[in-house]
Amino acid sequence: MLQDKTFLAIIPARGGSKGLPNKNIKELCGKPLIGWSIEAGFKSKYIDEVMVTTDSKTIAAISRQYKASTPFLRPTELASDTSTTFDVVKHAIEFYQKEQNKKFDYIVLLEPTSPLREDDDIDNMIEKMILKENDFDSIVSIGEVHEHPSIMKKITNTNSLEAFCDTLQMTTRRQDNDEAFFPYGVAYIVKTDSLLNEKTFYTKRNTFYKIKRYQCYEIDDIYDFLAIENIMKYKWGLK
Repeated sequence: MLQDKTFLAIIPARGGSKGLPNKNIKELCGKPLIGWSIEAGFKSKYIDEVMVTTDSKTIAAISRQYKASTPFLRPTELASDTSTTFDVVKHAIEFYQKEQNKKFDYIVLLEPTSPLREDDDIDNMIEKMILKENDFDSIVSIGEVHEHPSIMKKITNTNSLEAFCDTLQMTTRRQDNDEAFFPYGVAYIVKTDSLLNEKTFYTKRNTFYKIKRYQCYEIDDIYDFLAIENIMKYKWGLK
């Protein structure tokens, strides 16, 4: 809690994963991947509850070992390839309201595939959100991309190569381009009512939190996993 505002951290972790099977519980530098996000949630001074929403009994059991709440198993229809994060989070919010009579002012979405958080990232984002709550309804962690959109290409149906976006001017030096950013899953923080009304974490009044270069990775496949594993070993001295 901060200034009488309550925060629920939600970690979505379904059992099925095509890019990297069982990635949410795959061991990463001594603990299952999801353990890193659960521990990050508990390191926050302001988060009131850390919960995992999953359809997997195995993931739920491992999450409880790390002291996360797992008050339900996610319905099958919310654990498919087409399920949206919004629908998953909405289901969790409604469960707490209807079954436990709990309503939180803010939702903190922690994606388990983004374990490269610094200890103060989440609280820095919460503090910025509260400081700016009259101006913004959400905050998203972003990192600068080094493969600038102006040099991206696409293959046309005639098998030729063209600019992906021909309205962007391509420069000869990367530093001459405007900075471009990608939203990484360190944290998404949003007012609960705004999330339910706008059905997105990118609300109309949305601000940002810049993360560092080494944090700009998400685990979708084995190559991402190996990159993050080696970053942890190099940056944090882990084995």
